[in-house]
Amino acid sequence: MCTHTCKYNTGIKCPVCAKFVLPDDIECHLVMCLTKPRLSYNEDVLADDKGECVICLEDLQQGDIIARLPCLCIYHKSCIDRWFEVNRSCPEHPGD
Repeated sequence: MCTHTCKYNTGIKCPVCAKFVLPDDIECHLVMCLTKPRLSYNEDVLADDKGECVICLEDLQQGDIIARLPCLCIYHKSCIDRWFEVNRSCPEHPGD
């Protein structure tokens, strides 16, 4: 039975979400991680400077093409697209 226990600091590190999972649960966890859809986002052109993109650590500047996730976090579109090739959650809210 799949219990999807992911809050352990011991066990096997999931290559998808980087959480530690008990060995008995890793197979179920991997299936869930790999089939979970990536977050959708709204693409836009940034109207004002907004601090830094936590993926590339460069400033988000007026005119940049950005992606706004449902949690309202903003990243360069190209950065979040590359992030979603390996991860399926917000870089700042991985548990959501």
